[in-house]
Amino acid sequence: MAFTRWDPLRDLLTLHDQIGQLVGTDAPGWTPPVDLYESEGAFILTAELPGLTREQIEIQAEESRIVIRGDRGQVPCEQYHRVERGHGPFSRAFVLPEPIDVESVSADLRDGLLTVTLPKAGGRGARRINVT
Repeated sequence: MAFTRWDPLRDLLTLHDQIGQLVGTDAPGWTPPVDLYESEGAFILTAELPGLTREQIEIQAEESRIVIRGDRGQVPCEQYHRVERGHGPFSRAFVLPEPIDVESVSADLRDGLLTVTLPKAGGRGARRINVT
């Protein structure tokens, strides 16, 4: 049987994510679509952010959490005839199932698609100790 240390912050962040999924957004504004998947050595997050520049996007990575924020300003006009794209601020937060190597996180914005590569932290987790 394995024991894990209780982390109330982790439980609170998980609850926040679940509520965000029920409501459909993590913060007021708009919610860009995101894919988060796992490869052997990393987590990869892609977000659709058309019309945003690199300067309008903020990414924060912690041990097992990633937060993406940004702001797509309003288009100056006298009257809208149709508004289907989201405008204003957005924020998306995700708790990862394993710790990541924060120093090696990389992000690329190309053709409106943000790709964030979050390498898994090596050397963590359980290992068998041989008794000599």
